Amino acid sequence: MLFKLTDEQLMIQNMVREFSRKVVGATAAERDKTKEFPAENFRQMGELGLMGMMIPEKYGGESADTISYILALSEIAYSCASTSVVMSVQNSIVCESLYKFGTEEQKQKYLVPLASGEMIGAFGLTEPEAGSDPVSQQTTAVKDKDGWIINGIKRFITSGKYSKVVLITAKTDESKGHRGISCFVIPKGTPGLMVGHMEDKMGLRASDTTDLILENCRVPENQMLGKEGDGFKIAMSGLDSGRIGIAAQSYGVAMAAFDAAIKYAKTRKQFGVPIAKHQAIRFQIADMATQIEAAKQLIFSAASMKDRGEPYTKEASIAKLFASEMVNEITARAIQIHGGYGFTKDYDVERYYRDARVFTIYEGTSEIQRIVISNQVLKDKRKP
Repeated sequence: MLFKLTDEQLMIQNMVREFSRKVVGATAAERDKTKEFPAENFRQMGELGLMGMMIPEKYGGESADTISYILALSEIAYSCASTSVVMSVQNSIVCESLYKFGTEEQKQKYLVPLASGEMIGAFGLTEPEAGSDPVSQQTTAVKDKDGWIINGIKRFITSGKYSKVVLITAKTDESKGHRGISCFVIPKGTPGLMVGHMEDKMGLRASDTTDLILENCRVPENQMLGKEGDGFKIAMSGLDSGRIGIAAQSYGVAMAAFDAAIKYAKTRKQFGVPIAKHQAIRFQIADMATQIEAAKQLIFSAASMKDRGEPYTKEASIAKLFASEMVNEITARAIQIHGGYGFTKDYDVERYYRDARVFTIYEGTSEIQRIVISNQVLKDKRKP
């Protein structure tokens, strides 16, 4: 490894690995069938400090660096991708947005219980007609003497049902394009905020994904996050961090599929010997190991840049693009190595394959990552 882990980082990795294998992994396959939200997992993860890892201790977090966070996140993803996606959204898009842009009052009221794991948060950006193009969103916030009145529909919202507070983007000035989008902190129970349709998904089935409906939802002035017009900036900042999280999840699921494939290849016999003895399988394993290692180095590179306070938009997108494409190939190869058994629900590789498929889609599709990367490269004025 190019990045030498500190003793503290190794301690966090080992602690989360043990918890992940013993607790999270124990019910992952069953939750995939029942779609039961892993609330007890998150309660324990909150006690372990995993729900607001990069948030300062004064606000309920652990003051951990990004490297420690991605180590922990990938270990959770190894056992259950559904649990890891909620952890990722909570840490990056929700908690970090509140920490960076929230007032002291907002931090005390919302960030402290979120970072300590006392409640789950969600972020509402995507809409029925606005996914990769957030400027096309139709949700509006109209100001009156008492605050803001918000109307619109948000779609594909992770933790939409089980969250206790939601960060919602809305247009406050149509004429200003992306500078006319603002962000609001809205606790559940606010009149006019309702949970709509819950998606029946191919993968990540224990993580709820819902519509959020806002009908004349009245929000006080002090629940705007940041300044008026900051919504797009808040969302993009959260997505930079979130994309490192998706890459880390991809790595975790890939490692789970890789380990399962190796275990199977060593025990499954064909033509009188374990299939791991056949060159066709050995070459697949070599290719898988190479892809996984490359993804790991890209993830660590982006995380290290974030920790050093350097711009990391391009590197986060590169890591997300490569790792999310990688995990789809790794899980497909793992099924191939398992043969017909890999196509059944008797083996976990089938679940890994379904869970991995969305990684190239959410928090910016692979196509969007290529746009971000090329834009960053083409505007880079440094000499090659």
